[in-house]
Amino acid sequence: MTTRTFRIMVRGVFDGLSAEQHAELLARAPEHDVLRAAFTREGHLSYDLGARAAFTFRFLDSGEAEEDILAAAERAEQAARTWLAERGYGYKNLRSQAEDLSQAPLGKRQRRAANAG
Repeated sequence: MTTRTFRIMVRGVFDGLSAEQHAELLARAPEHDVLRAAFTREGHLSYDLGARAAFTFRFLDSGEAEEDILAAAERAEQAARTWLAERGYGYKNLRSQAEDLSQAPLGKRQRRAANAG
């Protein structure tokens, strides 16, 4: 059986942050910049508090069957909840979006390489 790779984005909005928590997030903002965002097994958090209180975690997971994407999305949401809870950050509107890369359309270069082979 083939291993499928899943990319999961968990989005939400910080809610009810104290002044200290807000300052802490602002101080750590460079390491969570959207331009440095990457899909990782541990999950990568990005946000821009100057623009809005929204955040995105990006996770990379895998499975063997198409249905495994649902479990992967749940694991990602739970990991995001855990990260936020461990730091005492309030949040709302948590939702996830998952993509099975084996089902993603090929880019132009990939189509050319596939047709050349």
